[in-house]
Amino acid sequence: MTGVLERVEGTAAVIETGGGLAYEVLVPVHLAEGLSGRVGERVTLHTLEYLEGQGQGTSFVPRLIGFARREDRSFFELFTTVKGLGNKRALRAMAMPPSRIARAIVEKDARALQSLPEIGKRLAETVIAELHGKVEGYLSEAEERGLEAASRWEAKGALASEAREAMATLVALGEREQDAEQMVRKALARAGDSATSESLVTAALAGRG
Repeated sequence: MTGVLERVEGTAAVIETGGGLAYEVLVPVHLAEGLSGRVGERVTLHTLEYLEGQGQGTSFVPRLIGFARREDRSFFELFTTVKGLGNKRALRAMAMPPSRIARAIVEKDARALQSLPEIGKRLAETVIAELHGKVEGYLSEAEERGLEAASRWEAKGALASEAREAMATLVALGEREQDAEQMVRKALARAGDSATSESLVTAALAGRG
């Protein structure tokens, strides 16, 4: 669907396609935030349509859902195969781009998934269990490079000595061992091969926010 973006209200974008017709399109949270600064511009969304049940299934209302890329639409269709993730809940949960959600799934990073709206601990574990091994194709080039960098460090013997020292420091600061490992893995993916234990600790804490 291509048209002029009239307004964005929550996770709904209203697009005028011409001839006096305007459509309300539901979009993921991360896309709604990006579109809010493009009101009045011509935009294109890759859409899918579904029927939303009303009155305990006695009637149905057609709804349009839109995405910036075809790949994002495909990821959403896969994402909503997870038990407990309906269309609207999934749209609210997608507060970051699909490539980043995919990376969290690949890394089995339940903590990152729990940072998303609508995703609690149990649902995060379910997402990982059901989608691990199915989302590698949705990683961006940057995400793939990050995973490759982390893999190079692991090939040096689980985690290299600098990474192990950084993990120990984080545990001493009060982090759980499992969380410390996830934090260091993320920091490794960003740091490159010249990282020191001190820089990894700094990056890990900064990534945690």
